[in-house]
Order: sequence, then C-alpha cells, then structure tokens
Amino acid sequence: MTIFLRLFYEFFKTGLFAVGGGMATLPFLKDIGESTGWYTYTDLMNMLAVSESTPGPIGINMATYVGFTVAGVPGAIIATLGEVTPSIIVILIIAVMLKKFRDNKYVDRAFYGLRPASTGLIGAACVTVILEVLTYVTVLKPEAGGLLNRFSLNGAGIFNWQGLLLAAILLVFTNWVKPTKNLHPILFIGISAVVGIAFHFGGV
Repeated sequence: MTIFLRLFYEFFKTGLFAVGGGMATLPFLKDIGESTGWYTYTDLMNMLAVSESTPGPIGINMATYVGFTVAGVPGAIIATLGEVTPSIIVILIIAVMLKKFRDNKYVDRAFYGLRPASTGLIGAACVTVILEVLTYVTVLKPEAGGLLNRFSLNGAGIFNWQGLLLAAILLVFTNWVKPTKNLHPILFIGISAVVGIAFHFGGV
C-alpha cells in the first residue's frame, strides 16, 4: 500500500504545480526519479519518447508509464489519478469563481506571473532533453548547499553526431521538403524508431 500512496502523492504534486502543460512536468519527473530511485534519467527520456508517440496528453501518459513501471497496472491507475486530480479540483474551482473574478486585477497579475514561470519550466525541460539526446553532457544535481546544476561528460566527446544528424534530417523533411512536410508525425516517429534499431542509436 505504501508504494501506491507514494505514487499518488508524487504525481499529485506534479499535477498541482506543473503549470504550462505536459513538458513542464519533466523537471518534477526528474526529481521523482532522483528521490525515489524508480528510474534513471535515461529511462525518463525513453518514457518521454513513448509518451510523445502515443495518443493523449504527455503528462498523463508519463504518469501512467511510470506507475506501470513501478507497480504494474494498479500503479498506472494510481499515478494517473494522482496526476489528474489537482487539475479536476482546480478547474472546478475556476469554473465556479471565474465569472466573479474574471476582471479582478490580482487574478490578472497572478496569471501574468504564471506565464513566464511555465515558460521557464518548459524551457528547462527542453534544454535537459536536448543535452540528454543530442550531446553526451550529463546534468548533475547541485552540490550540497549549491543552487546551480553541474554538468559532466561521459568521455565520448560533447556531441552525439548520430542524434544530431537524425534531428537535422527530420527537421528538413518536416519543414522544407514538400512531399513529406505534410505527412503525419507518427510516420516520422516510426521511421526514427526503425533507424534507431538499424543503426543502434544510443550506444546499445
């Protein structure tokens, strides 16, 4: 029972404070992995790839994936409930109060402050994903008493040239090549998976 309570608690916090959408949950998910040992940061990137490739909101997909990894189907259900419960509570409160407080200057200022906060969370998530996937730079937690993350190299150089090449090719084909730019994203995800298997991307 303890593991289910912990899953609900961790994802309740994530759902409550991850303002800005699914990508904004990544810093919280990284912290969960570090504090619980349920998964590594590499595992988290794999979860992100699967969650982006499957239907549904990425934050909920990630919660379901982590819950299943930790405690099977019951864990997936509990983690997903933990993720969505804050949103349900907040949206019900907002639905009741928004009409009354729509023009309140303090509410307007609060949302003005939340926008850059959510932008920063999403930006931080993007940076960590780029470092993990396209470089060999590892982001480490701050030293005791420190505020800033530390970085280290794994000895294979700085850039993951295979990942950079694949990202560049996908960028070209999805933006500037007319026959392919309007194809469904799932096709590019599938092709990337095949390429990764064929050329052993990721050093497996």
